[in-house]
Amino acid sequence: MTLIGISGALFDFVDDPWKHVGREWEAARFEPDGLLVIEDGIIKDRGPRVALEPRYPGLEITHIKDRLIVPGFIDGHIHVPQTRVLGAYGEQLLPWLQKWVFPEEVKYKDPDYAQEGTRRFFDALLASGTTTCQAFTTTHKVATETFFEEASRRNMRVIAGLTGIDRNAPDYYVDSAENFYRESAELIARWHRQGRNLYAITPRFAMGSSPEMMQRCEQLKKENPDCWVNTHISENPAEIRTLLSLHEDCSDYLGVYEKYGLVGPKFSGGHGVWLSNAEFSRMSQKGAAVVFCPCSNLFLGSGLFRLGRATDPSSRVKMSFGTDMGGGNRFSMLNVLEDAYKVGMCNNTLLDGSVNPALQDVSEAERNKLSAYRAFWSITLGGAEGLYIDDKIGNFEPGKEADFVALDWNGGPPATAWHQSIALAGERPETMEEAANLLFGIMMVGDERAVDETWVMGQRLYKKSAA
Repeated sequence: MTLIGISGALFDFVDDPWKHVGREWEAARFEPDGLLVIEDGIIKDRGPRVALEPRYPGLEITHIKDRLIVPGFIDGHIHVPQTRVLGAYGEQLLPWLQKWVFPEEVKYKDPDYAQEGTRRFFDALLASGTTTCQAFTTTHKVATETFFEEASRRNMRVIAGLTGIDRNAPDYYVDSAENFYRESAELIARWHRQGRNLYAITPRFAMGSSPEMMQRCEQLKKENPDCWVNTHISENPAEIRTLLSLHEDCSDYLGVYEKYGLVGPKFSGGHGVWLSNAEFSRMSQKGAAVVFCPCSNLFLGSGLFRLGRATDPSSRVKMSFGTDMGGGNRFSMLNVLEDAYKVGMCNNTLLDGSVNPALQDVSEAERNKLSAYRAFWSITLGGAEGLYIDDKIGNFEPGKEADFVALDWNGGPPATAWHQSIALAGERPETMEEAANLLFGIMMVGDERAVDETWVMGQRLYKKSAA
């Protein structure tokens, strides 16, 4: 057994800040001089260093000074084979897929290209502080195998699966429903719950899946009820219109997935920009999750996600946040938080500054506001809850896997350090409020340069260069 200690300023969550309106700090924990005790990659103990250190004589301790140590970031929606085309210019969703995405993704049928692209993908994740992701691969089995192999090499917690699409895509890219079923079954047998890998049955989006493809997804879920389901939902108005013309027996997007028995716990629908109140309510009732992808929704002009509606306590929907890289133009979950904050603020007002009449009530406007507590909960413990992996990761509770990030609160553009100094009475945070103010500054002024170190299962896999 290997026992190590990590000391420093620890910040994590024990509850959902949206449940503590006006008292969000009650959902968080802060130890200005804390200690994590890690045994074989699992958190054994946590608390104030002065209290814990005497219990473990001879413990080898790594001191991480002048940093905020938070749980590893969780990206709930990202596309591995879009690494090279992130930020590709100028289209909304459907033409952007045709022009940029499908031509790039098909290259991943080449094992060498898949290996290089996947290696670069994981390097970028770790440099951004992301230790867990739920990812899309391609229609090619080799791309999914390569993803799980690389994740296993780095011992990272991941969710992924072979992409199912057999229509509304180029002939060179689509797969048959039968081949998708056969190869998915083989991949599930090989990779699901092997190491830290989890498998998601993955119809890319309902518009791209024939009834035969959806039936095969339903069959896979029935045969493998422990698997996840990962897809897209209600991202773009043109997509929604096309889908409903193909499923005239369904009144909304969610209804298509419901028709095939896919909606329930461990179901994630990325985007959800245009979900109706009825769809939000049904997702809440069934334990399904939506993944908020603000960078992508803004970049592709898809619309503004109703964060305040998703967090309505009367029908709360499980939720994680995602980059949707490469529709999202960054790997960094910190950039996701920045754009999420702006989306929430824009949802609350019209161009003339008056209150948006589309809001259900004043409480929805309040819930659209993204504080540091709500933000960092959403990409740690909240993201884990949305993906049904909070028994494994998300905070520093003993028994959980030791994935964490050391944040440099001065990391970012040249003016960052001077800006951040306004949050501190001394040289480093001593109170919960000071720590939260620094975190808000990191997400609004900083960027991935704030990520100093990224640790996975108690092993440091990334360290920012001093250059």
